[in-house]
Amino acid sequence: MENASLKDYTKEETEFAIFCIENVALYLKVDASVVYHIFAQKSDILDSYIIPCYDVLHTQGKEYIVNDLIDLMQEKGVAL
Repeated sequence: MENASLKDYTKEETEFAIFCIENVALYLKVDASVVYHIFAQKSDILDSYIIPCYDVLHTQGKEYIVNDLIDLMQEKGVAL
């Protein structure tokens, strides 16, 4: 699967993707580049979930979003 470039996302989607990556990285105590690699290259979480579900996800609280993404990482077998 070819990943969309961040330039193809709206400013809001890009900022939200960064928010998700940074907060999951903080939760997991790893560098954000590790989480980006998992979301964009090791799985399709960024392009098939975070960006398409932006309208709903961005209305949720940080804890909900982080837990939801951790659960999704586990389901896809890419959890740390």
